[in-house]
Amino acid sequence: MVTTQPAAPTAPAPLLTAAELLALPDDDYRYELVRGRLLRRTLPGMRHGRIVALVASRLGHFIEAHDLGTILGASGYLLEWNPDTVRAPDVSFIAAERLPPDQIPHGYPTLAPDLAVEVLSPSERPGARREKMRDYFAAGTRLVWEVDPAQRTITVYRSAHDGTTLAATDELTGAEVLPGFVCRVGELIP
Repeated sequence: MVTTQPAAPTAPAPLLTAAELLALPDDDYRYELVRGRLLRRTLPGMRHGRIVALVASRLGHFIEAHDLGTILGASGYLLEWNPDTVRAPDVSFIAAERLPPDQIPHGYPTLAPDLAVEVLSPSERPGARREKMRDYFAAGTRLVWEVDPAQRTITVYRSAHDGTTLAATDELTGAEVLPGFVCRVGELIP
């Protein structure tokens, strides 16, 4: 007769802080911190990187030409404290009046981006995307663009629950966050 012992309960992993996240060694993964819990994501593929570069380039030229603020790529934002939440959109924008270029911190800014751009990866779960959306808007983000390379669409969110999906032939605007910015969706998703 074989007897089995119940497995010993394991202690939950300790909660991390934003400072501890920033101090992690570079190991070729991307990390976010959600209410103190570390989320590890694999590096995205080439198509993802190309789309991020196109979005950042197009936005960057517009933002710089109009002296509107700061554009960032894959930078963390400290959105909640105790326990800490650090989210890292693929591309983001902060208006000049909220963060002048000479005040860019070395660590995570303690504010939300005005615009967060997320390029979906095939492995992302819908529940995780909704949670990220809620985190952005709860912290004060005014606009989120969710780029879906597989469908060649961009869903524009003005709140965590208010999304409008645009097809490749539709025009994407910066709305009130980047007034005057306009481009066709298909220009950003080859």
